[in-house]
Amino acid sequence: MKGSRLAFGLLSAVFHLLWAPSAGLRTLQLGSCVISTNLQEIQRGFTEIRHSVQAQDESLDVRLLRRTESMQDTQPVNRCCLLRHLLRLYLERVFKHYRSPDHHTLRRISKLANSLLSIKKDLRLCHANAKCACGEEATQKYSQILSHFEELEPQVAVVKALGELDILLRWMEETT
Repeated sequence: MKGSRLAFGLLSAVFHLLWAPSAGLRTLQLGSCVISTNLQEIQRGFTEIRHSVQAQDESLDVRLLRRTESMQDTQPVNRCCLLRHLLRLYLERVFKHYRSPDHHTLRRISKLANSLLSIKKDLRLCHANAKCACGEEATQKYSQILSHFEELEPQVAVVKALGELDILLRWMEETT
């Protein structure tokens, strides 16, 4: 009897260890580039800071990501490139320049940045293996987003982009 309980306990522990890290993993279909990521964890991280960031957004009539000719209409072959560009924007110009007196928010943003950096590294591998080509559509949509971003004052643009991170995450979720 003790042996069967021990075996059941070990089996349960192994199952939990194998299952737990993959819970929430999503496979993103980005043309011929396929990567896995935990979008639920990233979304939870954003949810924790959403109200703090959106309270700083004074430009409610301006949209960076929604003004783009619908990201949802992006052809699968161009999704990898568009996402690569957007992640670079967020990592190099948004997360790095966001300012807040709230240390909890800054720690959460650092965690979000690390999660997106992991995705960017996977996209870089796809690009290196010629699975993430940039077509005219991706380049044009990114240029529109960047143009809208650069039209704003730097800190206003950073707050706006960070406040719209949920739009990017939702788009990524739809590529699964």
